[in-house]
Amino acid sequence: MSEMITADLVDLDLSAESKEAAARALAERMVAEGRVTDLDGFLADVAAREAQMPTGLDGGIGIPHCRSEHVTEPTLAFGRSAAGIDFGAADGPADLVFLIAAPAGADDAHLTILSSLARQLMNTEFTDALRAVSVPGTAAALIRGDVTPAEAAEDAAAEGTCVAEAGKDTATAPAAASAGAAAGSTTAQTPEVPEERPFRIVAVTSCPTGIAHTYMAAESLENAGREAGVEVTVETQGSAGFTRLDPAVIAAADGVVFAHDVPVREKDRFAGKPTVDVGVKAGINRPAELISEVRAKAERGEKTAPAGDTGTPVDRAGDSTEGYGTKLRKWLMSGVSYMVPFVAAGGLLMAVGFAIGGWKVNKAPSVMDHFVWTQTDSWGALLFQIGGMAFTFLVPVLAGYIAYGMADRPGLVPGFVGGAISLSINAGFLGGLAAGLIAGGVVLAIQRVRIPAAMRGIMPVVVIPLISSAVVGFLMFVVIGKPIAAAQKGMTDWLNGLTGTNAVLLGALLGLMMCFDLGGPVNKVAYTFATAGIAVAGPSDSAMKIMAAVMAAGMVPPLAMALATTVRGKLFTPAERENGKAAWVLGASFISEGAIPFAATDPLRVIPSAMAGGAVTGSLSMMFDATLRAPHGGIFVVPLIGNPFFYLIAIAAGVCVSTALVVVLKGMRKPAQDSQAAESAKIRAAGEKESEQAIAA
Repeated sequence: MSEMITADLVDLDLSAESKEAAARALAERMVAEGRVTDLDGFLADVAAREAQMPTGLDGGIGIPHCRSEHVTEPTLAFGRSAAGIDFGAADGPADLVFLIAAPAGADDAHLTILSSLARQLMNTEFTDALRAVSVPGTAAALIRGDVTPAEAAEDAAAEGTCVAEAGKDTATAPAAASAGAAAGSTTAQTPEVPEERPFRIVAVTSCPTGIAHTYMAAESLENAGREAGVEVTVETQGSAGFTRLDPAVIAAADGVVFAHDVPVREKDRFAGKPTVDVGVKAGINRPAELISEVRAKAERGEKTAPAGDTGTPVDRAGDSTEGYGTKLRKWLMSGVSYMVPFVAAGGLLMAVGFAIGGWKVNKAPSVMDHFVWTQTDSWGALLFQIGGMAFTFLVPVLAGYIAYGMADRPGLVPGFVGGAISLSINAGFLGGLAAGLIAGGVVLAIQRVRIPAAMRGIMPVVVIPLISSAVVGFLMFVVIGKPIAAAQKGMTDWLNGLTGTNAVLLGALLGLMMCFDLGGPVNKVAYTFATAGIAVAGPSDSAMKIMAAVMAAGMVPPLAMALATTVRGKLFTPAERENGKAAWVLGASFISEGAIPFAATDPLRVIPSAMAGGAVTGSLSMMFDATLRAPHGGIFVVPLIGNPFFYLIAIAAGVCVSTALVVVLKGMRKPAQDSQAAESAKIRAAGEKESEQAIAA
């Protein structure tokens, strides 16, 4: 394995004035060494990581880093700037710049070396030596760990002196050892005085890439703990995975510090203790404050909820301060998220069954009674009937997992029972929503009742399922079932009656909703409305038209951004141009979230453009009477779409509209004076070039 950093990867006179220029200068050295295959692609990955969080650290350090498919082997490049470069640190520009490049699939050994460097950066002797060194080879050896900071502080010309001093140190080692032994014997003769147990903290550090900040925060917390007389044990959840802290260490801890920018894995292990939860940079920049804060919480008796009392799945995923409306939306989305795979599998199987067996396949007898291996009609009927069976689970799964989101596992039984009843009384999707909410509410009410200790063991297995199922069944059969069934029939009849202008306007509205927040709540409402219509064994034509319009509109934003970065790449940053390549595939696969990177950086131009294109596509899809039985799949289910040619035209029209709008809006954002300034700069550059040529002549 070649060395991770060599003298050729060191620039002790880095002249770059910006972090982008610094990254490019160091990356060019990596390209020259064959460590990076695509300079622009790699720099786009570096810029994308930088956009997540600035990589400047207190103490004059910049550590731009990323994992990239354009890196052939883990590599470090080091640059030292006399003027300093702004990497976003609170205390000013950085004069020590480390560019860390890791392959997309870097192995554990390499990542361990990278984490070791991150820890060294918290050592002032190490950074002082880097500022003093005058030979690139010595700097590379110091970073690799081949020489100590004391040795590297000497210039390469004086390395002989360093060797002599090292020999002197070796010669004095026996005397030092003897003195230590004498001191040890003296200590042994002194009566031991029991020491007060130190305050103990366990910490978890993690960052998006898991290479640098993760380990620097760990080192910083450990150093601050030593200075404060506190025992700090850190679990680093980095790219190389993580080694779980011993449960005994966690149990003995007096407090917890989470310094992370990605979710803490297995967080419940630390429940029930005073906890400080911050970003990873806070762990690097102000560890002493975090230690003081967690000690203060311990003194006040503040603790997180015990692991067994961490609430429902929705509670665990959200914030305790969320309002009822937010929780209601999450409960409903919990059910929908579990239902969608059934819709996808069942819908695609039924669509393929229609494609193979013809449109009369729904009239075929059961394949249990009639199946001929050599007939395509039989295979079509088989697929259709499997898909139909998958569809029978839709409403029970919806209701069951809404109740699960509200009340955890005790809500599953009454939720599924209520969903099944909804199917039997033709209350459909609306009945499933009501059954899930009722089941969750009933279980929560039962759990609030004080129960004798002797009965607590049978509550989740017998009492809660029995009482809640009986209550939900009574309400669905006798009280609210008929009104909901009537409402479901009314909605179905309304959809079946949509024609002409009304259908086109509905398509435009759904298109606007799909493109408004790109996978957010409004997008999910439109998508849920569409999937609800086809979530029956025999969906109407109107329901399939709505599904087609929703999927078509949802494909527009990422495809439009991909096209815009292709035709007018200069209007986008390198990171956005790189994201544009992925957006082609995401858009074609009906993943609206592919446009989020563009909307996040420029929402006022991207979102209105996407909404305009989505409205055009949704209305045209309804106008062309395109139908879709499958709830997902993008262009990969085009053969299963009714009127596929016009469907693709509708998508193309919306993409062109969005692309044109975003290009125009982004092109207008630079004021005229910027253009004039650019022209003046060109004139000055031309004049300077002519002067240089004249001097040379």
